Amino acid sequence: MKRLPPDHANSRIHREHDFSALSRLALLLFLGLVLTGGFLFAARLHFAAIDYGYKSEELRREQQRLLAEQKQLLLAKEEASAPAALEPAARQLGLQPIAPGQVAVRNEAPRPEVHPAAIINPAPTLRR
Repeated sequence: MKRLPPDHANSRIHREHDFSALSRLALLLFLGLVLTGGFLFAARLHFAAIDYGYKSEELRREQQRLLAEQKQLLLAKEEASAPAALEPAARQLGLQPIAPGQVAVRNEAPRPEVHPAAIINPAPTLRR
């Protein structure tokens, strides 16, 4: 092995800067960042779509539950307003059944129906 003495003036090596390699690396870094950003954006949209799907399914179940509750409430309303249910409640309040002499029929003259066929006094038009 051939060694140089320690006091030997060794010239420093200067490398040339390769700007085309640096630009290729910068372009590669930029394209990698764009590709990664695209994947992250697509993943965000995908997870948002999944979340909306879960929410819509939850709302669909809530709608079915509310429709069933509405049917039950309508049935309870019909049962409560049935004559068989109203009569005992009315007797508890002290009401009595109607007697034939209490009913009075009024004969009113039928009212004439008014159907305006034409406008009698139209709005004035603007003259130019």
